Amino acid sequence: MYQNRISLIGFLGKDATAVTTNNANFTALSLATKSSYKDKTTGKYIDHTEWHRCIVWGKLAEYAKTLKKGAHLSVEGELRSRERTDKKTGQKERVWEVRVTSILKLDRAEKAGPEDAENDEFNPEEEAA
Repeated sequence: MYQNRISLIGFLGKDATAVTTNNANFTALSLATKSSYKDKTTGKYIDHTEWHRCIVWGKLAEYAKTLKKGAHLSVEGELRSRERTDKKTGQKERVWEVRVTSILKLDRAEKAGPEDAENDEFNPEEEAA
């Protein structure tokens, strides 16, 4: 049995980018995750940010392209690698990407203002009429 599954929670570093190449449409996301540890010699906490290139295909790509910088997301998918040639150096390099199958937006909903709340009362007698 095999399994290739990755789950990340982080923040977008820039607005989602819609890409069209060779008649293929996808959306690219730049997701930052962060970890920290305590340095034993200095006693200070060291932060490390890791950037993940996430690729979204199909109908989910349409939703993904609306995401903006700073969005808090949970992303699931599979880890994929591919070989590409660097345009500047001509060197081949291996690129790792997350092929996204699920996106969950974790941002808190904005609070409604007082003008939105005045008509929110529910009256079951009015609903039944």
